[in-house]
Amino acid sequence: MRIGLYPGTFDPITLGHTDIIQRAMALVDRLVIGVAINRDKHPFFSLEERVAMVEAECAGIIARTGGEIMVHPFENLLIDCARDVGATVIVRGLRAVADFEYEFQMVGMNRAMDASIETVFMMADARRQAIASKLVKEIARLGGDVSKFVTPAVRDALLARYA
Repeated sequence: MRIGLYPGTFDPITLGHTDIIQRAMALVDRLVIGVAINRDKHPFFSLEERVAMVEAECAGIIARTGGEIMVHPFENLLIDCARDVGATVIVRGLRAVADFEYEFQMVGMNRAMDASIETVFMMADARRQAIASKLVKEIARLGGDVSKFVTPAVRDALLARYA
């Protein structure tokens, strides 16, 4: 069984994330969504809220595709998380050149730690390239409409938090 790991903070999960998830499902038998516990980023939503949002969004994808998705919170090194879940592939989404520079360094470090785990980059869909969780939160905080960037359930969670 080919297991892939798609890691991120998902604070919150966006349509860009779900696009990558749906497309990554074609590459693996099981996709593990690694929800990172990154205290340095000071997430807006708690780990439990982020996991619940990812699970809810993935339920719809599973219903449509019949694929297998697991949600797995983690706080250790990405490469160790990949080993923990049995992943042989790490899936990463790219939006722009700035993403590539950071991801290029990450791949080099991960390969030095475990060359048996490959990283696959997926370019964001052209309609989703500008979407970033940080910007979505800023738009919501300032009263803007985020419905082009997140699902209605995530939009409602953002609105409730900023109310």
